[in-house]
Amino acid sequence: MRRILSPLIALTMLFIAPAGLLADEEPPPLGTLPMEEASEGWILLFDGQTTFGWNIKGPARVTDGALVLGGSSDVTAQTNSEFCCFDLTFQYYTPAKGAVLVLNGQRVDLPPSEKQRSWTQVAVHVEMQGEDRIISVAFPADDKPTTAQDLPAQKGAARTPITFQMPARGQLALRDIKLKPLAMKSLFNGKNLDGWYIVPGQKSKFTVTPKGELNIKDGGGEIQTEGQWADFILQLDVFSNGKSLNSGIFFRALPRKFWQGYEAQIRNEWDGYSPDPERAKRKEDRTKPHDIGTGGIYNRQPARKVVSNDKEWFTYTVLAHGNHIALWVNGYQTADYFDNDKDADTARKGRFLGKGAISLQGHDPTTDLSFRNIRLQELPPAKK
Repeated sequence: MRRILSPLIALTMLFIAPAGLLADEEPPPLGTLPMEEASEGWILLFDGQTTFGWNIKGPARVTDGALVLGGSSDVTAQTNSEFCCFDLTFQYYTPAKGAVLVLNGQRVDLPPSEKQRSWTQVAVHVEMQGEDRIISVAFPADDKPTTAQDLPAQKGAARTPITFQMPARGQLALRDIKLKPLAMKSLFNGKNLDGWYIVPGQKSKFTVTPKGELNIKDGGGEIQTEGQWADFILQLDVFSNGKSLNSGIFFRALPRKFWQGYEAQIRNEWDGYSPDPERAKRKEDRTKPHDIGTGGIYNRQPARKVVSNDKEWFTYTVLAHGNHIALWVNGYQTADYFDNDKDADTARKGRFLGKGAISLQGHDPTTDLSFRNIRLQELPPAKK
């Protein structure tokens, strides 16, 4: 057996001492992550309450915070989102043989649980070593040494959904499914605006603060990366220095063109929370965002819940591959969208699948936002 990669060994420690939690602390509410994990880039693939973000064929249900697969026929549960290099952790329970995790066509057996109603912990590490894609799987346990299995190396980078399968008359319960993208490259050095281009003729002011943050004031305006990407996963931290300020993260943006791309909206506003006194009289409801809301795709899909707050750092994750777009805020998935519009030469007019810049928006004279830890992993094309 190939030597288990040291990152995988470190990953198993998450099950023993979860980041951001002390022994006497309450676990985070269902469907959320500890803030420390969210800031490190972890995202939830299952919110413990719904099947949002999944394509499930066969009998399945959500109960007691678990996704339960199985029944009278075979069942496959697959994420709509695809990933390349990552750490994946989850817990499962199954009394029967046949449950598998599938990554890029490779199958990982999930052995029957040893004790009734006991949860088995799994940690998966996927990385590129030269031209080889290596998948290592560990089954850590408190009362015995970690067992592991390495899958045969695959040539070339590839992206894959996370897929679970259970044959008929079996049952597989899953919970706490989360993923952290790896091999992220920094897009902002925290010292200056090297690698960025300010679209001319606009009012926004772009500066690097003494704390190493990229600050945007006034607007409209736009600052773009010199680099361009079509399929990627982007993560960055955002801070709104005012109440319900409007901004956005453009992607697949036309270089040197103003506001021409898909937009991951930034606006921490929802029914019952607003600078507008009339709307503030309503009962607060974060599932009813105003103006798409932070975590929504502007003009396409509103955030299903606004989880971020003004004057607090939050971590934004943007994933795009092919015609699929998914967004997470503080690790909670807020958007899951397939663009089936007609192809166009800009995302402002229709579906645009080509390469484009990442850009940050100054919206209006009230704009005052800061950004840090801007990093990206380019995803390889889908294999035909």
